[in-house]
Amino acid sequence: MIKIGDAAVSEQKVVETTPVTSPEEEKKAEKKSTSTKKAKSRGQSLAIKDLQQNKKEEDDELNSFKNNIYVVFVECETPGNIGFLARTMANFGLKNLVLINPPKLTPEAYYQATHGKYIVENALTYPSLDEFYQSKRIDFKIASTGIAGGSYNLSRIPLKPEQLSESININNKIALLFGREGDGLSNKEIDDCDICVSIPTDPTYPILNISHAAAIIFYELFKNKHEYAVEGLEESSSLEKEYLIKDMTDLINTLDIPEHKKKNGLKTFKNIINRAFITGREAHTFKGILRRLKNKLE
Repeated sequence: MIKIGDAAVSEQKVVETTPVTSPEEEKKAEKKSTSTKKAKSRGQSLAIKDLQQNKKEEDDELNSFKNNIYVVFVECETPGNIGFLARTMANFGLKNLVLINPPKLTPEAYYQATHGKYIVENALTYPSLDEFYQSKRIDFKIASTGIAGGSYNLSRIPLKPEQLSESININNKIALLFGREGDGLSNKEIDDCDICVSIPTDPTYPILNISHAAAIIFYELFKNKHEYAVEGLEESSSLEKEYLIKDMTDLINTLDIPEHKKKNGLKTFKNIINRAFITGREAHTFKGILRRLKNKLE
């Protein structure tokens, strides 16, 4: 109802119109859209390259793990245990089996290896550890033992398998030694190694079957195979450590102390150097300090 005095209002229609865009503005919008597409494309390409690079690094790490670790069985007594060890190696991607003065390989060795039969077939045989070390130019030697030593048995101060796996550099050639079923490795064989690894067990029955011990150690090494060394922190080579130990030997020999103390002092130094997994740069710096000390004493 319209009252008197109301103003007459006409109905308004709202008409939507398309804004007029100039040719210049259209070119700018098209250029912006193209730039956005190119940026997205570049981002996708970089992401693909990163994935490819990560895959390559993982493959390289796996290859180093397979190619650079030598599993050494010293004077095995029964062929069956060679097969069991080969089978365990296959479980964790290892392939280099070395047999030192082994018994004659019988069908049992191949039977017990099951899917690791090819490892037994390709096993390298040497009459002694020294010939193997020289033949393959081994950088780092690890002794496994079921009997760890205390602070007075310097050759048998051990690392646990997980400690070994966290520090080991698989870009070097590594020999991992397992001893005889009955007696294990001799004191001399252990003393010739860089470090010793031992698995904590109940003291009432501390000795593990070789394939069981190997499985524990292999697992710890295998699970960390994708951890990469920081650039510039490459572990020192066996030659660098050899020169470093020679300089320390020369320095110790200048001291007026009993021979057994010199021997223990040098062994302690070697243990520290090997357990620390020092870098090449650290070895070079330390070597320079030892030489300056030696020159000053002379």
